[in-house]
Amino acid sequence: MSRSANDPGPAGAAVRFAVVGNPENRRAALFADAVRAAGLPAPRMVPWERVLRSGGAEFAADETVRLDSPGENQEVDRLLRGAQDPTRVEGSALWYRRFVRAARGLRGGIRLDDTDELAVLFDKRRCHAVLAAADVPVPRSPTSGPDAAPVTGWDDVRAAMRDHRMPRLFVKLAHGSSASGVLAVESSAQGRIRATTSVELAADGRLFNSLKVRRYERERDIAAIVDALAPDGLHLERWLPKASQRGRAADLRVVVVAGRATHAVVRTSTSPLTNLHLGGSRGDLDAVRDGVEAAGGRWADVLAVCERAAACFPRTLCVGVDLLPAVGWRRFAVGEVNAFGDLLPRLTGLPGGGAEGLDTYAAQVAAVLRRARAHTGPGHRQHRDDGHHQHRTGTTHVSA
Repeated sequence: MSRSANDPGPAGAAVRFAVVGNPENRRAALFADAVRAAGLPAPRMVPWERVLRSGGAEFAADETVRLDSPGENQEVDRLLRGAQDPTRVEGSALWYRRFVRAARGLRGGIRLDDTDELAVLFDKRRCHAVLAAADVPVPRSPTSGPDAAPVTGWDDVRAAMRDHRMPRLFVKLAHGSSASGVLAVESSAQGRIRATTSVELAADGRLFNSLKVRRYERERDIAAIVDALAPDGLHLERWLPKASQRGRAADLRVVVVAGRATHAVVRTSTSPLTNLHLGGSRGDLDAVRDGVEAAGGRWADVLAVCERAAACFPRTLCVGVDLLPAVGWRRFAVGEVNAFGDLLPRLTGLPGGGAEGLDTYAAQVAAVLRRARAHTGPGHRQHRDDGHHQHRTGTTHVSA
């Protein structure tokens, strides 16, 4: 039986961390550095490969358990997706089923990530519906929620564009991450179609993740990509025109820790895909604040949108919120909420966010320690909450 972080265990017990992750990954190293910097013993590392091969793992009652991304490890990717080539796009539905099953096989400890919430966070259709039900602003979607009709191929995308009056939309893998399988599709009044994507369509029809953003202008190529991705599940969203910074499309990744927006980075790109690993670059956060205020808004209200999105997942300590600013910096919508959206090296906390001078990992360690102190103070009553192509890249499920 596991407990949530709201029940840290016996009074006075020192915090001991365990991490389920890939030991060689920089995420593991960065989190371990943050734990040691807080004066705590290095976390016990439980490799995802071992969890997947053994069907789970056991944790001591006083271990605080953090789940980290299973990405960037070829053998773990093979065990999750069944793919021999980590640069292949297909297999995200199998990845999802096996990942959720593995997370449910973790027993004991004090969890910083809730398995049921992870299952929602890694299904864009379900996540969108949860956000919409909580009145969090999101792009319009005809695939949101469990009752929406599935997208079986390109013909369904074409019909959605027509029936929902969406000449520009994003086609996303329901269980994808790091822009894997994402297509930004736009149509003209004359019927021409163009898609911008990191998907490389090989001559034999296979699909590969690529570090190079491509534009496809032949409808048969776009249809071939969508038809190949459809069995893994697709999510459609209206393409909202984004604000720009220095002539480049801009959005934000905002990290929310224990309910507070602690870190933010601006991502800019010449393409609709702003992910930093696809050639996006960090923008000027001060300029964003100035733009919001010049438009008559308040920066605190912008961050509050992200905190409202994170509040939909109250049993998960940390999420990364992708925030989409509309042209003019007056309105914002949440594009995605990421379970493993904290990989922002060297970025320190926002002023007034409670994590000044701390990176995203140190902020999470500090939040756990604050909770532990609060729950072991005088008069506290404990409670339980049981609950190779040179441009190709593997599916990471990690990056901003």
